[in-house]
Amino acid sequence: MKTLCSTAAVLVAAGLASIASGVHAQTLKKIEDSNKITVSYREASVPFSYLIGSTKAVGFSVELTEAIVDDVRKKVKKPNLEVAYLSVTSQNRIPLLVNGTYDLECGSTTNNTARGKDVAFAISHFFTGTRLLTKKSSGIKNYADLAKKTVSSTTGTTNAQVIRKYSTDKNLDMQLILGKDHDDSLLLVESDRAVAFAMDDILLFGLMANSKNPASLEVVGDSLQVEPYGCMVRKDDPDFKKLVDGTISRLMKSGEFTKLYTKWFESPIPPKGVNLNLPMSPQLKDNLKALSDKPAM
Repeated sequence: MKTLCSTAAVLVAAGLASIASGVHAQTLKKIEDSNKITVSYREASVPFSYLIGSTKAVGFSVELTEAIVDDVRKKVKKPNLEVAYLSVTSQNRIPLLVNGTYDLECGSTTNNTARGKDVAFAISHFFTGTRLLTKKSSGIKNYADLAKKTVSSTTGTTNAQVIRKYSTDKNLDMQLILGKDHDDSLLLVESDRAVAFAMDDILLFGLMANSKNPASLEVVGDSLQVEPYGCMVRKDDPDFKKLVDGTISRLMKSGEFTKLYTKWFESPIPPKGVNLNLPMSPQLKDNLKALSDKPAM
């Protein structure tokens, strides 16, 4: 009897999970029925999505989100659609999207094959690679200098996996400590609990620009790999992915995407008016025409 009950419970749970997954997958229907879309933001992913006050998120990816929401309004014919905003971290962004807590993530999330098992990604809107943020006084110039030293990264990121594997492959015996978000990982370097912070280079430049003492920091090291960023949507929901891809494709073809890029990567940005001076990469220029959502391996 115990075995039968346990089996029944498992089947019921599996059935409910399947039903829930089906409901959540139909994002446009969910939005239309509730007259509400919930989108995510990050608190410290400069210049993609970050807070400049206690509640207001700004950035390149925030503006992509707003353009997508506008197209959703038109699609579901709800000009007064309610938009709710949810703060997510590197660690919880995927599970909260999968379980239906929110509907769309445009931030600084790498599209790779492992994540593609759980979520779907839109057309790539940025390309980056892992490098190191360190104090100029540290003497750290590349990865070999990190042997037997403490390095920070952020929980739930591909960078943590990359730097851990690199340390093992090169027998560097690094000690890796993880912050819950990028601000925490930066603080580990600023407070000398880590000699370097391994993260996507663009995020390092943004964090450095808005740090307490930018002149004391520098980004160093070779780029370990090139990774595409993409907006995340739930898996097995081709209608919603088609809408998101359509928005990004339209922005890229019309030149609006390039204007947005110039605004956030080649012009002064809030809150300090720092200019990151980061021209568009060859990979991104190519993708304005290719419109690819191909993942990193």
